Order: sequence, then C-alpha cells, then structure tokens
Amino acid sequence: MLKGLLFDLDGVLTDSAKYHLQAWGELAKKLNITLPESANDELRGRSRLDSLNVILKFGNQQYYSEQQKKEFMDTKNRIYLHLIRAMTPQDILPGITDLLADAQGAGLRMAIASASRNAPIILNQLGIADLFAGVVDPATLIHGKPDPEIYERAQQLLHLRATEVTAFEDAVVGVQAIKGAGQFAVGIGNKHVLRQADYVVPTTGDLRLSDIIANFDSRNNGKESRQIHG
Repeated sequence: MLKGLLFDLDGVLTDSAKYHLQAWGELAKKLNITLPESANDELRGRSRLDSLNVILKFGNQQYYSEQQKKEFMDTKNRIYLHLIRAMTPQDILPGITDLLADAQGAGLRMAIASASRNAPIILNQLGIADLFAGVVDPATLIHGKPDPEIYERAQQLLHLRATEVTAFEDAVVGVQAIKGAGQFAVGIGNKHVLRQADYVVPTTGDLRLSDIIANFDSRNNGKESRQIHG
C-alpha cells in the first residue's frame, strides 16, 4: 500500500534546475571552460561536488586542490542564491500544486530527496515547506546520486519501507538512485531517456495521483506498469 511520496526538487517541483545550470555556466566561463550542450544533461540531479567535477572534466582542469574546489562551489552557490531570490509560488511547476493537495488529502506523507543544499530556502519561497515531513540534508550524505543513499534516507525520514513509497525524478541518475533503493520510480520527461523508471509522464502537468497509485499497485501485484507515451 502506498503511504509516502519522495520528491526531487529541481525539475520536479520547480524549475530551479535552470538557475543551477546558469550558475554553473557562469562559473565555467570564469574558469575559461566552454561547456557542450550535453553538459546540462550531465549536471542534472548531481551533487554540488559531482557537478563541479563534471565541469572540470570538460575543461581538462582536474588538478585543483580540495580547497580550490570548495572556493569554486562557494562561488557557484553565491551566483545561484542571487538568481533564486525572485522565486515565488508562481514558480511551482504545472500540476504539482494539485498533486501535493491530493496527496495531502489522501493522507500520504511526503519528503524531499534533493541534492540541493538550498532546498529548504526554495521550499519556503514556493510556500510549500509545511507540506513535507522531512528534507534530506545532502551535506550529511556519503554518496551522491546515482547512489541510492539519499532516497533511502528520505524513506527513513517517513519511517516507511521501500515497498510503501513512490519517488519522483526527472534525471537519469535520480531514477537510478530510486531503483537502487528498491522504490517505485516515477520519471518525468523523455520515456527513452528515463526507461529505467516504472512509470513515465512527459511533463509534471501529466501527473495524476490516481494514475500513480494504479501503476504502483500494478507493480506490487506483479503486473506490468503502464507508461504514458508523449
């Protein structure tokens, strides 16, 4: 029986991912690194350090000390915090407000499993912080996505088993983390890219709690999950 929902933040509840990507892009320019178009997909869902290492790899600049890397991450975060100051509830992605309301009405507990250390700030600015029973602090994690640790921790915050939760992601590494935790994965985006997910919708506007529950129950009953194609 479904009892809890676990959410990534960037690209799932709001499009703060675009601010992350913009901030990383500005840092890359400061380091004279030109990022290819594929960089956006590589950076989505990763922790701050993993994202920095991806950028440095693109620029063949993998010789920096840990202290230098910390300074780079601090610079990126200052840029990011400046960019998100203007966020409001209007920045909640389509369909999410209804999904959260339906989940609350159904008595489902909810938690955040985001690699963003600024998740509490963003949730407050969106006006939805009170809906979540817990937010995983990525600073306390040993491993980043695609390791399942963050989703295992979010599940523990709700005091539930893997078979009692559904998790939402828009990134490949996030879906891999969910499946590694033994949880039901809802992918948001391209069905071919997110093929490891149990259930895929093209956009957040296509999310319906009733459909999610039906597919969750089908998987647990040993039936094949239905994917939305779009």
